[in-house]
Order: sequence, then structure tokens, then C-alpha cells
Amino acid sequence: MNAHLEQLSPRPLWRHFRTLCNTPRPSGHEAALVAKLQAWADARGLAHDRDAAGNLRLRKPATPGREAAPGLVLQGHLDMVAQVNADHPHDFTRDPLDTYVEDGWLHARHTTLGADNGLGVAATLAVLEAEDLVHGPLEALFTLEEESSMGGALNLAEGWLEGRLLLNLDSEDRGQVYIGCAGGADVVVDAQLPTAALAEDEDALVLALTGLVGGHSGIDIHRGRGNANRLLVRVLRALEACDARLVDYHGGTLRNALPREAFATLALPAVEVEAARERLMALEIELRDELAGTDEGLQLALTPAQARPAEALTRDASRLLVAALHAAPCGVERMSVDVPGVVETSNNLGVVSLTEGRFHLCALVRSLRDSATADIADRFRALFELIGARTRVENAYPGWTPDPQSPLLACFCELHRARLGVDPEIKVIHAGLECGILGAKYPDMEMISFGPLIRGAHSPDERVEIASVEEFWGLLCSLVEDLARPAP
Repeated sequence: MNAHLEQLSPRPLWRHFRTLCNTPRPSGHEAALVAKLQAWADARGLAHDRDAAGNLRLRKPATPGREAAPGLVLQGHLDMVAQVNADHPHDFTRDPLDTYVEDGWLHARHTTLGADNGLGVAATLAVLEAEDLVHGPLEALFTLEEESSMGGALNLAEGWLEGRLLLNLDSEDRGQVYIGCAGGADVVVDAQLPTAALAEDEDALVLALTGLVGGHSGIDIHRGRGNANRLLVRVLRALEACDARLVDYHGGTLRNALPREAFATLALPAVEVEAARERLMALEIELRDELAGTDEGLQLALTPAQARPAEALTRDASRLLVAALHAAPCGVERMSVDVPGVVETSNNLGVVSLTEGRFHLCALVRSLRDSATADIADRFRALFELIGARTRVENAYPGWTPDPQSPLLACFCELHRARLGVDPEIKVIHAGLECGILGAKYPDMEMISFGPLIRGAHSPDERVEIASVEEFWGLLCSLVEDLARPAP
């Protein structure tokens, strides 16, 4: 599968990326890929070990004569976001990806591509196998479950890594280098809400909101795209005038992806069904107009449920839940004053569900300030306590404080200027790069992050510009060699 990838340049990198595309690796299911990488290392005489969290480290000794060069860690995560279009059958735990090239970009049919962070992993493997590359002591650190919880980095063994320089290869913009990132936390809300039987004069209908673009809940949060959970709750508020009651709800699949679709089953008085349809037609026009230019594919549909449910939330419980969701923080909360143009604090209503009265929400708060992350979490707690829900904070991770004076950054900028004729943009990203967590565990380690041009990450529109991968590879190899040069 995906044999065409081995015809792209640079061939060693793309050959490894083919392996990643052919090996299912959603978060929590990285074991098969780890086994392949360990076997690959054994075949090449590379040392490898794992820490208690399961993170994988491969090691390669320095080129003879360069043993005194600073140890260099190449770092990426093995897992990928598992997103698929609703009408396409794909099992991310079993099926390989189906990739294709179009207009200079690599895509996957109907699914995420896994260029985030598969290309960083593939580039690292290609560096380790390169025989003509002069380098100091090399370590490859491959972490687990970055996309779902940052679990690998959060539980990384301290005192395990030996290098003092780290290249994180998990950025997604050509011509840029990242020196800081937001921290974040998951805010999880659960409640058991009261239900009541459907009345004889109530019909059961399925309300669907589909067609949104989706995207990364950090780097795309400011682009004005729709959040399916936010928008469907808005529709539900409007339908309260028709005495609608919630039976169930399912919106979003990952807390770090902007939800593209959301579905709710409603109990609706039969005499109100036509009025509800008219409201939906007007709302669809209204929402499309608001999203014009950023997310124009929104569609609303109201269809009869295939089976008649026995119960729905009570009218009061339904109204309170919808009101709480409508009031919950969502989207950009504040732009940074210290770093102009960068989002400081945001929240994504990533996953919302309701089944037989059991309500569950998982939101991802991001901020350059840990205090702001804590404040958003407390606002959730205060809001959802009003409906008797329990709120907890999980998987909190720190931000990465920028160091504009880093010698590693200066080396990269000089190399970028020499190879490409321009200075790179020095950036801080509103996303959870693992560098903040790694820096907290290894405070003396210098680090930067860069990568090829990836667009649509965390959605089935994910794609990578093929030319940017070759440019990225050239920069990486040159940087590895420059960092191994003896001091003048």
C-alpha cells in the first residue's frame, strides 16, 4: 500500500513515511509501530530502550572524531489524530491510510494523513540511517499519545535523555521556527440528568449539523471556523420555542479537533414539527451567512428517528443543559499583548455526548498563561455546578517559555539564511507542542521546533506540501552537521 510514496524525494524520508501510513497508529494504539521501529533499530545495530511510560528512544554514536559535539535529541510523537468523514468506512486500528498526490500536495482519501507528526518521525529515522551525514551523539525520542493527552511527554522519565540540544520536528509552517507554545488542560464534565417518558403526542427526530471544515483546535482556533457543538447548541436553543426535549447528543470525537459534525435526537410535539423545520431553514441561512468566507458548507437536517426512544430529558433538564452549553466558553478568549497576533487563551468544546441521561463533555483549554488555563477551568466548574454536574481537570501541561537568545536558535537562523536567502520567522504557537513539558523535565536543554508545510491538521483535509518536505529535510541535515562542527 502507498508504494507511490517511495518515488518522492527525499526517498529515505518518504520510505519511512510509507511505513507509518501502512501501520495504524491512533493515540493509544502505537504498539505495532513501536515493534516495527525496534526491529528496524536491531537490524541496523542501533541501541534502543523504553521508559516506564512506553516512550521509545533510539541511539546512534557520533561520527568518529565528533564525540565531543553536544548530544542532539530529535523528537516527535508516534500517534496521529484519527478523523474520517462520516460517510467513509475506515478503522484506524486496522486499516492503512490511502494516500494520493494532487497539485504538489500529499493527501489521504477521506481521513487524516498523519503528516502530523509522521513526517517528523520519518525524517528522524532517515537521519539515523544516513551513512554520509556527519553528526555528534544522536538520540531519537518518540513519545506516545501526544494527540490524546500528551501522556507520553507528561510521564517521560527524568534523567533519561543525555543530549543537551533538542529539535522538535512537530511544527507545520514553512519558513518558520518556533521557540514557545501554549500550555493547556482538559476540562471534563459529567452528570446524570433526569429523564421522562415520551408523550403520545411527541415525535422523535434526529437533528444533524454537518459540513464544517474542522481543523486543529489550537492553530486554527482564530480562523473563524464553525464549531459544530457550539452551533448545534445554538440551534437547540432556538427549538426550545417548539418545546423540544433532548433524547441524546453526539458532537465531536477529539478534544483537540474543531468538531465538524454534531447530532441530536429530539422529542418534539407532533404539532410543532413543521414550525421546527421552518426555523431550521431560517437558521441554516443565518449561520451560513455568518460563516461566509471561512466555513461555507454548513448543513442542517431534521429527519425522523429510526426507532422511537422510550425517554428524553425532562423539559427543565433539557433547557438547563442547553443553556449551560450555550454559555460555556468556546473559541478565542484573549489575544496576547506580549506576542502580537498570537492567541493567548482559548477553549474548544471538543466532545459532547448525552446517552440515557448521562452527559459528558471534554473541552481543551489552551493558554500562554497557566493562570488563565486555571481560570477557564474554574468557570466551567462554576457554570456546570448549577446543573448538578461534576467537573475535573485532567492532563494539564505547561507552556514553553520563549528564549530569543538561544544559541541553538541563532545557529538555525544563520543556516536558514545561508540555504534559503531569507531569515525564518520566529514564532510562538497557540498549540501544545511537547517542548513545554520536556523543558520542565530537562530545564537545561535548549530546543527549537520546525517542520514542513502542513495544512488541515486534525481533519480529513490534512495535507502536506511535497516541496516543503525536501526543504525541511535539507535544513535538518545541515543543522545536524553544523551542530557537530568543532568549536572554532
